[in-house]
Amino acid sequence: MQTRVGQSIEDASMNIIDQEAGPHDYDPMEWPVVRRIIHSTADFDYIGTNRVIFHPGAIRSGMEALAAGCHIITDVNGIPGLLNKRNLAEFGNGMTCRISEERVASLARERDSTRARVAMRESAQEMEGGVVVVGNAPTALLEVMDMVRDGVARPALVVGVPVGFVQAAESKAELETIQIPHITNRGRKGGSPVAAAIINALFKLVRSPP
Repeated sequence: MQTRVGQSIEDASMNIIDQEAGPHDYDPMEWPVVRRIIHSTADFDYIGTNRVIFHPGAIRSGMEALAAGCHIITDVNGIPGLLNKRNLAEFGNGMTCRISEERVASLARERDSTRARVAMRESAQEMEGGVVVVGNAPTALLEVMDMVRDGVARPALVVGVPVGFVQAAESKAELETIQIPHITNRGRKGGSPVAAAIINALFKLVRSPP
């Protein structure tokens, strides 16, 4: 729970973002998500060259799944640490991140693949109706899209915002073409803070819809 002083600082930050962002074409459900990303990164490129992209059903599907206590599957261990623990506790959301499991590392060596790909494939069961959150590994996002196309995974929402120079922008561009609820951004920027900001923003929308 925020202290009064902490909340006042956050409110002041959001007011500054609203003022400096100027006119934009995000709707009242999308803007709180984008604003939370800017708040986490101090980067206004997320309304410019690295624009945030929303599938038409993404916000509603994500909110409903999170509010129902769905599982959250992440590509790296850093994302859970950035999520609001009050939300996870009150809504009963489980968390899965298999990137560090020895079985995943062993299978990756056997298949000459990446741990990120194998970790996602090994998490297929938890993905059913869950929210997949990829903030770092483009190969994790590519694997999730393969799983969706193969009918192996049916997540309620895919948050795909991997950061980097190899396949990051390309994997996100591919996600824009997939007909499953998704939130992504264009270009090389992204990362765990962006991914976590999106989930925290969705929870906030569940608690206080505009």
